[in-house]
Amino acid sequence: MDTFMLSRIQFAANISFHILFPSITIALCWFLVFFRLRHTATRGTPAALGWEQAYYFWTKVFALSFAMGVVSGITMSFQFGTNWPGFMEQVGNIAGPLLGYEVLTAFFLEATFLGIMLFGRGHVSDRVHLVATLMVAFGTTLSAFWILSLNSWMQTPAGYELIDGKFHAADWLAIVFNPSFPYRLGHKLLASALTAGFLIAGVSAWQLIRATATEGTRRALRTAIIAVAIATPLQILMGDAHGLNTLEHQPAKIAAIEGIWHTERGAPLTLLGLPNEQQGRTDYAVQIPKAASLILAHDPDAQLRGLDEFPGAHPPVAPVFLGFRVMVGVGLLMLAMAWTGALVLYRRRGQDLAGLPRPLLYALVGMTFSGWVATLAGWCVTEIGRQPYLVYGLLETAYAVAPHPAGMVAGTLVTYLVVYVLLLLAYVGVIKYMAEHPAKLPPAAPLPTAPGAMGT
Repeated sequence: MDTFMLSRIQFAANISFHILFPSITIALCWFLVFFRLRHTATRGTPAALGWEQAYYFWTKVFALSFAMGVVSGITMSFQFGTNWPGFMEQVGNIAGPLLGYEVLTAFFLEATFLGIMLFGRGHVSDRVHLVATLMVAFGTTLSAFWILSLNSWMQTPAGYELIDGKFHAADWLAIVFNPSFPYRLGHKLLASALTAGFLIAGVSAWQLIRATATEGTRRALRTAIIAVAIATPLQILMGDAHGLNTLEHQPAKIAAIEGIWHTERGAPLTLLGLPNEQQGRTDYAVQIPKAASLILAHDPDAQLRGLDEFPGAHPPVAPVFLGFRVMVGVGLLMLAMAWTGALVLYRRRGQDLAGLPRPLLYALVGMTFSGWVATLAGWCVTEIGRQPYLVYGLLETAYAVAPHPAGMVAGTLVTYLVVYVLLLLAYVGVIKYMAEHPAKLPPAAPLPTAPGAMGT
């Protein structure tokens, strides 16, 4: 493979590894806010201890995930200079400020309150501790806001002007709130809710199986199942709206997603198949007549543009087509598991969760990292579906790559992959160990009582 393809694979490896952890932390911190609110609301009752146990355990998982996300994010940002200098040369006037806004707002907010959130129990009042947790949660969401604003702008550029071949900001509101941004932000926030929710449910189910569950485990499991039961159908609706937006602004991507090779009316929906790009067809296709036109245009006889209208300007079909079906398939499995779990909890309300059916517990364990699978599949659809452009329709990816020797890029790629596999195994192993050996909730130190002391 040449330098261009190796650089693309290397950046894909970096960003794929990095995105695993924000996908957890964005929503997990809001779960922590909920646990803290419930602890405060039930103070003085037996339930308060359970909510504090849940908060204490999942705060450690959050800290681990947050650290992994920060470190991998720094490595990923280096790629702009080492592998893709043409991107910042052309787009730096827009990308630089948006990345800077993330640091100046989200990262500083997280850095300010993270220490209080992690280590403030017993040293500050419950109110201050809750506010610190809330600020970190808001910071993680704000970080997603800025990053997705930049990514969405690359997909649906707006508010810019070209001067001497370089992008300059003409309207910052149009840049930040570009046409696909609201859909992409909503889709990602709901994806994080599902990723964190199934992680909590899976780990809690494992603790019940291994007989290491605490009262906090039971409360976390109930919360997670209810959350994913609500978030999954919302995600399906958001995905549909996002698809309609993509049809309007990136029709070549939709043609690749649906395997529509030729412009036609009443296009069928292809459920399964193997794209054959050389022959311009989908082999072994399982189709529903006119369903693609009905879903995408709400008209069974509507005309949909095919890949033949975008010669040399459409993405590779197979990864986009297959990635979309993996994402949707996992999403439907999530819906089935979430509603099954919610139904079982409803029927067993008031009973100890230790008596939950073993098949359900093992199924939840199997879904622990299902959010990662759906996220990576969706990310492939989004990013590969934008090709051959970095900035859709304006800047081709090939123009931005650095002219490094292919061997050098291949060597660093192998190194990255080895390190990432080891880190991923260590991450999963640590969470498994924490689930099987839950630390006891340490007693809170008494607050200082001197006049003016923090928290008095």
